[in-house]
Amino acid sequence: MSAVVDPRFLAIGFAVLAAVLYGISSPVSKVLLDSVPPALLAALLYLGAGIGMAVVSLVRTSCKQEVREAPVGRKDLPYVIGMIVLDIAAPVLLMFGLTMTTAANASLLNNFEIVTTSVIALLIFRETIDRRLWFAIILIVCASIILTVEDMSSFAFSTGSIFVLLACVAWGFENNCTRMLSLKDPVEIVIIKGFGAGGGALLLALLAREMTSDVGGILAALLLGFFAYGLSIYFYVLAQRTLGAARTSAFYAVAPFIGVGLSFVIFQTPVTVFFAVATGIMIAGAYFAAAGGHRHRHVHTLLTHEHRHRHDDEHHTHVHDPPVEGEHSHPHTHETMVHSHPHTPDLHHTHGHRHH
Repeated sequence: MSAVVDPRFLAIGFAVLAAVLYGISSPVSKVLLDSVPPALLAALLYLGAGIGMAVVSLVRTSCKQEVREAPVGRKDLPYVIGMIVLDIAAPVLLMFGLTMTTAANASLLNNFEIVTTSVIALLIFRETIDRRLWFAIILIVCASIILTVEDMSSFAFSTGSIFVLLACVAWGFENNCTRMLSLKDPVEIVIIKGFGAGGGALLLALLAREMTSDVGGILAALLLGFFAYGLSIYFYVLAQRTLGAARTSAFYAVAPFIGVGLSFVIFQTPVTVFFAVATGIMIAGAYFAAAGGHRHRHVHTLLTHEHRHRHDDEHHTHVHDPPVEGEHSHPHTHETMVHSHPHTPDLHHTHGHRHH
């Protein structure tokens, strides 16, 4: 009999894997920028994600592999449109900001994407964020600040800073739009995001006349996009199913540390005391984020939706005739239920909490 892996720990693994894959993008992109202009590189990274996952989807279909995931439907369209528009808008806002502020300022302010994701999740999408997760978020932001700005006297607020913060807000909304799609087929989500955001970014690159004839650089950027964006987004969506938007973004914050670690190897930059201290704080933050989740008596209201599921949990009690074993996907209804068990703010647990 095979051991059953706790879905929460599996989701944490997906979130960290997503961060590791994304973390390779910064140092490798820095090398590619020698031959590929910035706007075109952004487009190629997203397009690489879309093309790569489209190939995966075709292979899956040709092998007649059963797709156990729910497809993106008409009801999901507002979130799909929001996800694509915000994925185009955020980098544009960031580029405007970079023309008016320093890279150090932009890197520092970029860390507040974690905060904006969490605040938007709490205020607009009613995601529960407990005290332990808030403490984890504060530690992670502090670690990121230490990592990106070693000399705090170099920080200066400016008009460019406002654009960078607006980019963080856009990514915060985008993370929450993606969370609302997290029960759908992650391969399909990456394809839509890759071609949608990549196509929009490519149009901007054409308008800015940022092109290159370096075929090797283009192919390398597409390949990087498949791993650092395509597979990263795929695992990020899987993590959001269980952890919610805020907690997933907290784990995703290890990405800059992966990037800095690779920079030490690629560019032979020395390991600093600041990096060691920031890493220690980040580990503490990750611990508190991982230790999140709670148990109490809660109500599940009547809900009909479609997603991949199995019948050996406490939530999918509907009956099949003939019986179905293992994972599968179809529209199903959750009857009203009251019970108690450990849970995180996934899309099955959107109830509010009263704090006394």
